[in-house]
Amino acid sequence: MVPSIAPLRNVAALTALVERVKERTLGLPGMATFYGPSGWGKTSAVTFAANEYQAYCVEVKSCWTASDFMQACMTEMGLTPVRRIAHMVDQVGSHLAVTDRPFIVDDAQYLLKRNAIELVRDIYESCQTTVILVGEENLPQDLTRWENIHNRQLAWEPALACNVSDARELASIYARSITVHEDLLQAIVEASGGSIRRVATNLATAQEAARRAGRKDADRAFWGDRAFATGQPPVRRKLPGQSASSIVPIERRARA
Repeated sequence: MVPSIAPLRNVAALTALVERVKERTLGLPGMATFYGPSGWGKTSAVTFAANEYQAYCVEVKSCWTASDFMQACMTEMGLTPVRRIAHMVDQVGSHLAVTDRPFIVDDAQYLLKRNAIELVRDIYESCQTTVILVGEENLPQDLTRWENIHNRQLAWEPALACNVSDARELASIYARSITVHEDLLQAIVEASGGSIRRVATNLATAQEAARRAGRKDADRAFWGDRAFATGQPPVRRKLPGQSASSIVPIERRARA
């Protein structure tokens, strides 16, 4: 495994967003949201921005309660978790006020599902530092249920779909041992539907196929009729002794 973060457009977009909030005029709100579909490279951008600005970063898990979230915040900041949520909010807010480091909450949509998003507002009001929410495409719309958080947003920054320029940067990581030609890059981007994760998967497939063929490059002609990773499930196979008419989707069987 070769860990690396390519200089993609979403890395630049989130970095610019953090900078904008940090350098805001006194009196303007200090929260912002970076949002986009799964697989579009938001978490990689978060990792880069956290390192760039020495930000505290908590990636929310779907199973977390409000207490779990606050304990994770305390641990991230080197604080010792205590029993009461209110006390943890006070300590986290005080710590951020003293350090003045940005606070990034990744996968923030899970806090909405647990009705724990108000804790982020409480933390922000305690410190007035830069707070960035990162989440899925519907996060801005879902936040309208919490007007006192929605109106504290300085900016809403959408993640960008992967383009050929991004794919070229990704190729230097995931297909670094071969030359991927422009026509294949274009085909991979189109098949991947904007997902950086799927582009990376397709590039890795191209590299492996080229390696097996003893080639140092890959183009669209070499790719041939190989299936791209598109997000669609594989076509259901016809098993030995099974007629085509017997292959019935599971949901139709249930109705029958």
